[in-house]
Amino acid sequence: MNRWLLHPLAKPLLFLVCSLPWWWLLWAVLTDRLGANPAEALIRSLGDWSIRALVLVLLVTPLRILTGWTALARWRRMLGLFVFFYASLHLVAYVWFDMGGDVAAVVRDVVQRPFILLGMLSWIFLLCLAMTSFDRAIRWLGASRWRALHRMVYLSAVLGTLHFFWMRSGKNDHSEVWLYAVLFAVLLGWRAWHARSRLHPPGDRVMR
Repeated sequence: MNRWLLHPLAKPLLFLVCSLPWWWLLWAVLTDRLGANPAEALIRSLGDWSIRALVLVLLVTPLRILTGWTALARWRRMLGLFVFFYASLHLVAYVWFDMGGDVAAVVRDVVQRPFILLGMLSWIFLLCLAMTSFDRAIRWLGASRWRALHRMVYLSAVLGTLHFFWMRSGKNDHSEVWLYAVLFAVLLGWRAWHARSRLHPPGDRVMR
């Protein structure tokens, strides 16, 4: 599997697959296939794809460790940038279609509606991660500080889920939200367990 993951065509294929939702939504907009409220459908679809991409980003490390497919680490950066890409399009669609491009109205909405504030904070964290996702940033920050900074992805996942939950509360439809909440809980819980097991291996606990 590592050999296939390291194939020169692997990354271009990943890029193509990750960009398919964007092309599908663009086609749906141009052909008027987003239903009676196309603006709302576009905003929500972009939000959905950003949170799905975030699940994939957090899945990379557990899958790499549990399977031994070490080459998966090469995919994490691209997946992370696609999270930021879809989250940014989600934000732009909200500002453009919901707020008519009025920045003052956006600021008022952030203040008046807490779920918008949570979504905005989640995007700001993703912005910080995207801006420091390159090798030069790693060298500039140092590996330990870079890793600490990129743990903000966990905060972004939590805030994004809360944003999604609060947004769906108006329609009392939380089934999809709970799915993502469970996925994030499992992925973050696995990380906490793995970090603890590395600090306190079973043999160390027996010796104590």
